[in-house]
Amino acid sequence: MSVSLYGSGQTVLQVVNANIPTGFSTTANTPTATTATATITPQSTTSKILVLYTCIWNGSANGTGLTLAVYRGGSSVSGDIGGQYTGTGSSLTTGQALTYLDSPSTTSATTYTIYARNSTATGTVSTTNAGTITLIEISGS
Repeated sequence: MSVSLYGSGQTVLQVVNANIPTGFSTTANTPTATTATATITPQSTTSKILVLYTCIWNGSANGTGLTLAVYRGGSSVSGDIGGQYTGTGSSLTTGQALTYLDSPSTTSATTYTIYARNSTATGTVSTTNAGTITLIEISGS
């Protein structure tokens, strides 16, 4: 089944959704693979893949920041997408969402993984679960 996007001439071809039960924790300021990963096989080389990711994360110190990135097949495709605590105190919890539109130019199975890093290297950033990752294939016409 496909769903036409009103007025755009594009169609949603497929949706892959994964709830990730295992969390992550890092003190490092270098990108580290999380358990948030999903695989999609595009129907056309002109298709776009919309990557959506949400999580609830905790920082152990004021000013702690979580930076996310989308990796396709082990290589970063999104660059850094991040957030930082602005409150006072420690053990603050907040939500974060990531949206990225990719053009993989392939019809082979394609794996997307969310990478995370502690953008401020202050304390520890962690999640109790790694959130939800959704991949949406959109026709390229």
